[in-house]
Amino acid sequence: MNELSSAHAASGEDRHASWLELFFDLVAVAGVAQIAHLLHDGGATELGQYVLLFLAFWTAWICFTLYGNVAGERTHTRTVLAAMFCMAVMAAAVPGVHAGENGQARALALAYVVVRLLANRVWRHRREILVDWPAAQMSLGVIPWIVSLWAHEPARYWLWALGIALDLYVTFTVSARDIVESHRAHDRRERKRSSRREALLPVSVAAPDADHLSERLGLFVIIVLGEGVAQVIEAASEVSWNRRLYGLASAAFLLLVALWSLSFRHGYAGVPYLTARSLPARAALPLHCFLCGCLAALAAGLGAATEHLETLPDGTRWLLCASLAGYFLLTGIAALRQPGGTQRWLLSVVLPCCSLPLLIAGFGAGLGTVAVVWLLVAVTLWPTVYEGRRSGRAAPAARPEP
Repeated sequence: MNELSSAHAASGEDRHASWLELFFDLVAVAGVAQIAHLLHDGGATELGQYVLLFLAFWTAWICFTLYGNVAGERTHTRTVLAAMFCMAVMAAAVPGVHAGENGQARALALAYVVVRLLANRVWRHRREILVDWPAAQMSLGVIPWIVSLWAHEPARYWLWALGIALDLYVTFTVSARDIVESHRAHDRRERKRSSRREALLPVSVAAPDADHLSERLGLFVIIVLGEGVAQVIEAASEVSWNRRLYGLASAAFLLLVALWSLSFRHGYAGVPYLTARSLPARAALPLHCFLCGCLAALAAGLGAATEHLETLPDGTRWLLCASLAGYFLLTGIAALRQPGGTQRWLLSVVLPCCSLPLLIAGFGAGLGTVAVVWLLVAVTLWPTVYEGRRSGRAAPAARPEP
C-alpha cells in the first residue's frame, strides 16, 4: 500500500470520487459515445480513426484522473473544468474528423494540446513527479499534435499516431531519475530568466491513492458498458420490433451483464482477474485502456447488429467477435500474475474464449445475427461456469470432517 493509501487507512476515512470527479467522468460518456459511432461503418479507415481518438481521449482523461487522485481536496476546480470543456470540444469534433472536415480536426487537436499542457502545468505547480504515468507531465507526445494543426489528412493522422507512440515510449522507458533531472533543468532555466533568484520548493514523488484510483478506473469501465446498452436502445428505437429484435436485445443485455460480472465480481479496477497491486501502474493503466477500447468497440458492434437483424455484414461480425477476443486476451494477460493454476486456467478459459469468437467471425457468414450474439454470450459465460465447476469439485475436499 502506498503512503497516501496508508494515510487514509490510518485516519479511518474511505475516499470516494468527488462530485467534481463524477462530473468530469460524465464527459467520458459523451466522448466514448461519439468515438464508438465511428465503428458503425466497419471500414479500415474508421477503425484507425477509432483507435487514435480513443487513445487520445483516454490519455486526456487519465492525466486529470491521476491529478485529482493525488491532489484530493487541493484540486484546482477551474483547471479541471477547463480540461472538461476541452474534452467536450474533442467529443463534439469527432463526427467532423470522420467526415474529413479540417476545421473540426484542428479543433480536436487544439483541444487535446490544451488538455495536455494544462496537465503538465498542474504537475509542475505541485512540484511533484508522477512516476506511475510520466506522460501526464511530459509534453513530448504533444509536439506532433501541435504540428498537425497545419497538416491535412492523411498526414494529420500519422502525426497523431506519432504523438500517441511517443507517449507510450515515455511511459515505458522514462525513469523517475529522468523526470527529476528534467524538472531540475527546467528550474535552472527559470532561474536564469528571472531577475529574482528565489528558491524553488524541492521536487517530491507523488504517491497515488490506489483504492481511489481503482474506483475511478472502474467507473470508466461502467461508462463503457453503459454505452453498450445505450447503443442497443438507440438502434432499437429505429427498427421494427419483432422476434428477432427481442432475441437480439435479450442476448445483448445478457452479454453486457456477463462482462460486468467478469470485470467487477471477478476483477479489480474493472479488469477481470486482476488483483490489487499485482501489476505496477505503468502496466495496469495501459491494460485498462486497451480493455476499455475493446469494450467500446463491442458496444458499437452491438448497436450495428441491432440495425441488421437478419444477417450481419462481415465487418460488423468481425468487429463483435474480434473485440470480444481482444477482451479475453487482455484478461489472460491480467491473470498471468494470479498465483497458482495459471497455465491450466489459460488453456481451459482464455484460449477457447479468444479462439472461438475468431472462428465465429471467420466461418459464421451463414449464421443469423441473433445466433451470432447468443454464441458470444455462451463464450462470455464460460469463465463463470468453469470457475463454478472447479469450486464445486474443490469444495468436498476442503470440507472438514465431522
